[in-house]
Amino acid sequence: MNKIIIGSEEWCAFPELGVPAIKARVDSGAKTSSIHAFNIQPFRRHGESWVSFEVHPIQNNRRIVIRCERPVVDKRVVKSSSGVGETRYVVRSPIRIGEEIWDIELTLANRDSMGFRMLLGREAMNGRLIVDPEIRLTQGDVDRARIDEIYGRFEEKKSGLKIGLLASNEDLYSNQRLLEAGEERGHDMSFLNIRQTYMKLDAEEPEAHYRGGHLLNDLDAVITRIRPSLTFYGTALARQFESMGIYTTNASHAITQSRDKLFSLQLMLKHGIQIPTTGFANSPMDTNDLIDMVGGAPLIVKLLEGTQGRGVVLAETRKAAESVINAFKSLKANLLVQQFIKEANGKDLRCFVIDGKVVAAIERTAAPGEFRANLHQGGSAQIVKITPEERALSVKAAKALGLQVAGVDIIRSKNGPLLLEVNSSPGLEGIETATGKDIAGMIIASIEKKLKWKRDLAVAAEE
Repeated sequence: MNKIIIGSEEWCAFPELGVPAIKARVDSGAKTSSIHAFNIQPFRRHGESWVSFEVHPIQNNRRIVIRCERPVVDKRVVKSSSGVGETRYVVRSPIRIGEEIWDIELTLANRDSMGFRMLLGREAMNGRLIVDPEIRLTQGDVDRARIDEIYGRFEEKKSGLKIGLLASNEDLYSNQRLLEAGEERGHDMSFLNIRQTYMKLDAEEPEAHYRGGHLLNDLDAVITRIRPSLTFYGTALARQFESMGIYTTNASHAITQSRDKLFSLQLMLKHGIQIPTTGFANSPMDTNDLIDMVGGAPLIVKLLEGTQGRGVVLAETRKAAESVINAFKSLKANLLVQQFIKEANGKDLRCFVIDGKVVAAIERTAAPGEFRANLHQGGSAQIVKITPEERALSVKAAKALGLQVAGVDIIRSKNGPLLLEVNSSPGLEGIETATGKDIAGMIIASIEKKLKWKRDLAVAAEE
């Protein structure tokens, strides 16, 4: 057989999956081929294991959805480029490249964060293909007009829930991912700018309106992502939606509790959760005793209203601590003084909790010259395996505040894990990038579960 020469990327087709065109990254370093799949549902057919799944074949286009089903060949642990193992379903299907068609194995994986919807590994190439990495698209290109022609009939009609995203910046990565994940699962998603949403207080007919008078009473759920500077008005809107019987991912009272750093730490202690030794005082006359009660310098000074690492200062000497504390107090700023955990070495853990379960965890490392791990200030993140104790602490902290979705920050000390804080509007970019997990999709799935909504999967039972 004469082998086909292909380049670093090529258009492929899967006739039996109903996928007429999908661009693949050609990677001889990868053993197994992989295709982007979501809504993966195992089921039984005639006593055998099958799996149904959906594919977005075109990168950056979630309107085109193709539903597929295949017998399960295997379930296999596949390591990602970051070295993390993930169990994936394996199916077999004919692939067409150019004029040639042959069977290959495919693992089903969410490739949203990848540059291509498919990866062609070396097992699929053996005996048939030769790769020249300096060239690309040797078997022809598929332009936009052709994509529109062959995929026009596959555009999905929305038949799901009506979900609003209450936030401030529609272009933020986290908000974009949530909107995309909801649309991907067939829901009608809308972005609600907090400043442009208003309400009618009425005992019998409470209402919420959006700019121009658009009525929001028909929403099924609202994802509450309220920035700290808009906590007062944002939680008032959340209460309004709750009074109208609309489900909110994080309830107004839970957000309010999480934003009061002093109260939230007091709640943690009440629930038996350990924190770094912390002091709080109002009078500048108490500065010296405040420093002593947390073990002296070095120590951390935190503004109660700070967020994303802003308003957090390391005072390395007693004199520096006195100066920082008194300077903040002269500005009438409320602050906490907290024990400095030297052995943490500029690292902390971010555990992402959804509905009482840790779904992902990363270790964040401070940027050079910084003492606190913060991705907004040049820090880095990598996937980490947390201990059962850290997992239990994260779940307990989110539950103590009443949060369904939470980012729980933990520091490792010689005396075990200590809680730093709990974020009610945790960012998705750092944790999705580091772990490769579809956290946005998990949040949407949690809404579906709460509202007992199920997608119509006609073949999900044995025929």
